[in-house]
Amino acid sequence: MRVLSLNFRQALFAQQSGEVPIFLLTITHPQLANPILLTTDPTTRITTDPLVYGTVSRGETYLFAGVDITLPDEQDKSPPASKLSIQNVTRDLIPLARSVATPPQVLIEAVLASAPDTVETTFATFDMANLVADAAMLNFDLTIDALATEPYPSGTFSPASFPGLFY
Repeated sequence: MRVLSLNFRQALFAQQSGEVPIFLLTITHPQLANPILLTTDPTTRITTDPLVYGTVSRGETYLFAGVDITLPDEQDKSPPASKLSIQNVTRDLIPLARSVATPPQVLIEAVLASAPDTVETTFATFDMANLVADAAMLNFDLTIDALATEPYPSGTFSPASFPGLFY
């Protein structure tokens, strides 16, 4: 269960609110020199020429790129899954996404616009998979390793598995 601050819960559940929940994405891969930092909100103007907006959180600048996230579901029988859509404004991400052999990792964090340095919740690191790209959008599935949802311990001492124990 996630513990969220009162301000964050009020911003999420209010019909109208002055607070803006923001999702920060950190995309990493061994072939990237620096992680790609994206945000869902144009909180502040970063530069004027070219005009770039973003969110500054904990000393890092996350660039606004028209990101849409479907938050992960939490079902008992399947690993968490999510969807990520990124607007392909500069068309620089398609060659990068197609050039890596292993999936990049995506860390999703939630903050409030009024307190961008306070991380309200963090979602598990996801793997980017199933790229579908066109001239306007990059769409990814975000998956997590199915081993994370396996029960521990994996085996049970039952008559079917260990008949010698039940004589």
